[in-house]
Amino acid sequence: MPRIAYVNGRYVVHSQASVHIEDRGYQFADGVYEVCEVARGHIVDMPRHLARLKRSLKELSIAWPVSEGVLAILLREVVNRNGVVNGLVYVQVTRGVASREFVFPPAGTRPSLVITARKADPAAG
Repeated sequence: MPRIAYVNGRYVVHSQASVHIEDRGYQFADGVYEVCEVARGHIVDMPRHLARLKRSLKELSIAWPVSEGVLAILLREVVNRNGVVNGLVYVQVTRGVASREFVFPPAGTRPSLVITARKADPAAG
């Protein structure tokens, strides 16, 4: 089964996942990420991770790409689609795609959202 990523509203094969070259996360590291542990098929302490993501997005004035409730559903779905029982799920939110300028993009620029998950490597100890 190939790995699956969620990229801006679509589930795609991980090896084919991509973001626009003018995504501000790529151009300026203008975004935030959160990494959550998955244990026995459940995301560990998801409310704490979502609270930290919320705080980070607020500090950088980046809008939520989807509601908190929808994000929780998407996280669980990416974990399930990848068959992760023990591992990690990654959330990356950027300010979105805009022309390469140093000022913030215009209001209404849609944030980008990427979610990936991977199984823990039992051989790594």
